[in-house]
Amino acid sequence: MKKIFLTLLAVVATFTLSAQYKTPLIVTNGGYYKHPSSGVKNTMSALKAAQKQKVYASECDVNITKDGKILVIRTGWHPSRKSKPRANVNKSTAKKVLAIPYKNGERVSTLEEFLARVAKKPATKLLININNQSTIKRETNIVKKTVNIVKNAGMENQVEYLSSHPWTCFELVKYAPNSRVYYWGGNYDPLYIKGMGCYGFGCNISKLKKNQAWLAMAHRLGMPVNAWVVDTEIDMRWCIQNGVDIITTSNPVLAKKVVKSMCSKSKKKKR
Repeated sequence: MKKIFLTLLAVVATFTLSAQYKTPLIVTNGGYYKHPSSGVKNTMSALKAAQKQKVYASECDVNITKDGKILVIRTGWHPSRKSKPRANVNKSTAKKVLAIPYKNGERVSTLEEFLARVAKKPATKLLININNQSTIKRETNIVKKTVNIVKNAGMENQVEYLSSHPWTCFELVKYAPNSRVYYWGGNYDPLYIKGMGCYGFGCNISKLKKNQAWLAMAHRLGMPVNAWVVDTEIDMRWCIQNGVDIITTSNPVLAKKVVKSMCSKSKKKKR
């Protein structure tokens, strides 16, 4: 009888513990690129793998070519080591960049192609990270072109934006006033970011742990907190225990498992 009582007590304690945490949203970092079907960030296969996981959003990075084409690619250089010389995205035409394959055989996608894919599977949004540019003029240009592509596709409700540059955030708020804009960087506190007009506050998990007061400040200001890149179970549990609203991860399978084990379905956060 004593053993049964202790077992029941443990079950009740576990339920109570799990029910006290709200459910964070899960965002994939560069798509679910660690899935065997992909292996490369920001590719169409990585986006498709993220959609199959039914996460809240899939983050992607965009950059602009010399001839003004918005491509889904992380850095200013094409990552392929086989292209000689390596293509500088900002100084190359779209045709040149698109002709270079990734290591998995795929090519770089255009933003229009990504939006078309999201339109087919709208349960997962697209979180567009606008890459840093060399000048303010270039930042404004890429923002305007990106926002126009989204508007022309009729995808405003399926897209959110982020940037680690304040000016880009200002421009996103200006040209996409009805969209959610996040500052990701960790160089400014939530009060400053709120002053930019941003909807949310994003921060590297390591820096967020060192500045936990930012979490409370952001929540007092009504701003959701997005922690990145959260790939270990320890960090995922820390995020859930400390009320992080959005977990950006390269391992959505593990994130979903941890969230399920710690959060009650009745406690899902309303957005």
